[in-house]
Amino acid sequence: MPTFAPVDEQLTYLKKGSAEIVRESDLRAKLEKSRATGKPLRVKLGMDPTAPDLHLGHTVVLRKLKHFQDLGHTAIFLIGDFTGMIGDPTGRSVTRPPLTREQIEQNAETYKTQVFKILDPKTTVIDFNRRWMGQFSADDFVRLMAKYTVSQLLEREDFHKRFQDEKPISVHELLYPLVQGYDSVALEADVELGGTDQKFNLLVGRELQRAYGQESQVVLTTPILEGLDGVQKMSKSLGNAIGIHEPPLEMYGKIMSISDEMMWRYYELLTDTQLAEIETMKRESHPMQAKKQLAHRIVADFHSSEAAEKAAADWARQFQKDELPEQVEEVRIRLESIMPGATFQPELQVPMGRLLVECGLAESGGDATRKIKQDAVKLNNSRHTTHHLAIPELPFKFALRVGRRVKIVVIEE
Repeated sequence: MPTFAPVDEQLTYLKKGSAEIVRESDLRAKLEKSRATGKPLRVKLGMDPTAPDLHLGHTVVLRKLKHFQDLGHTAIFLIGDFTGMIGDPTGRSVTRPPLTREQIEQNAETYKTQVFKILDPKTTVIDFNRRWMGQFSADDFVRLMAKYTVSQLLEREDFHKRFQDEKPISVHELLYPLVQGYDSVALEADVELGGTDQKFNLLVGRELQRAYGQESQVVLTTPILEGLDGVQKMSKSLGNAIGIHEPPLEMYGKIMSISDEMMWRYYELLTDTQLAEIETMKRESHPMQAKKQLAHRIVADFHSSEAAEKAAADWARQFQKDELPEQVEEVRIRLESIMPGATFQPELQVPMGRLLVECGLAESGGDATRKIKQDAVKLNNSRHTTHHLAIPELPFKFALRVGRRVKIVVIEE
């Protein structure tokens, strides 16, 4: 029979980085029963495969699932290959376009590999909600819909706002919370995890379990992680995200760019470091050293300790000693691609914005202009503040930096 840690010790670990527990007394009771019987809790986390790549914001709740796993409980990672076709309406002011079956299957495959960066692949249960929802008959759906009222669904903030604003709400969107809630019934979940924005859906699961004669799950929510700007939630579309597949040096550098205040929040939500240790570090560690340790931990989690060591050395060489990293991507650019029809002559002025875009150091001409105005562009070790670059000869080789990113550029005929 498995041996579980004392309940108070488990609660302390599980409450770290949690936003809310509904209800803590229920969680304590479930943990006490689990410890007495030797039966692990069934802890569910569901994610719809709506995007192929995860970022650190997604890993906050994944890490909480790992904490349950660390304590000996059963971690169930549920891939919403059925709910993904509906599209989670959470936070949406318009109907989300449904994904195709092919997109869902492709994204689901990448999720399976990505989550094992944090979860133990040997003990994690991977499941798909199409396994039971795909077998639902029309009768089953009618019985499910009879468990909830339209009035209850319209209590959800985004539905309520769209209804008040006379914006359309598709009937299939109203089904989403019910289907997610039924997943907890199908899995007989003891605990369900989700971000604070998922609270409504998670509570529906509690009510549906009661309606189907099960004991209600405990709902544990985690905060929404702010991105690199320290203000808005981490999002690729906002350009403030750190993808878990980003190269080690880029990941390390982005973490080093966050504010000292945000660093402690990242420690709490993105590492397994205990709160007592974090408080000690706040008192005794220099912020720069603490941030380096944070960057090292996160890079090691998603790459390796060796990759983290090398990223740290390269970052120090690049930004503290103003040297180039050991390995830098070399990009060869033809003059024709940045100045169509131009013929070379000494001191030819090439457009810097076009060059940055061609090198992959800016997303567009407008983005390049902003970076130049922000003094974020360096040619070798000198800031470049003009919108043109004089070419003395061809081929012309130089180091081009934009913020934390650097490439060796060779302009040739």
